[in-house]
Amino acid sequence: MIDFACKEFEIEAVIKCGLNLTKADLQVLKHFLQFGQNWLNTEHIAEDLGLNLSTVQRSVKKLYERNILIRSQNNMDGGGYFFVYKIRSKKEIRELIMDIVNSWVKRVDSELQAWAEETKTTDEHHKTVDTSNQR
Repeated sequence: MIDFACKEFEIEAVIKCGLNLTKADLQVLKHFLQFGQNWLNTEHIAEDLGLNLSTVQRSVKKLYERNILIRSQNNMDGGGYFFVYKIRSKKEIRELIMDIVNSWVKRVDSELQAWAEETKTTDEHHKTVDTSNQR
């Protein structure tokens, strides 16, 4: 649990939000974490989780594109191929999420800076108005 000012966040919510994951994406991610460094294919994941194959394929694609999963191509004897995936280390995933969190911090800092400048300009305007009313 992370306590930020007036709101508490489960670490899972930070991961889900930071990586912009759906519930299904998070479920697939947790499945990969259970299997550690084992290579998995989408058919087995769909079967294990009771999810539609296309849902799992979308989730795996997103996790791969977010650099959470590693992909390997397996060539079949009769031609063709299929992909298998495994999860990166928790340390690597932590670093990816911390990069996202740090970018949030920079954006919040920038917004607060703009807000402070806006407040400063408003304060200066009020001082000018107050001075002119004293004549």
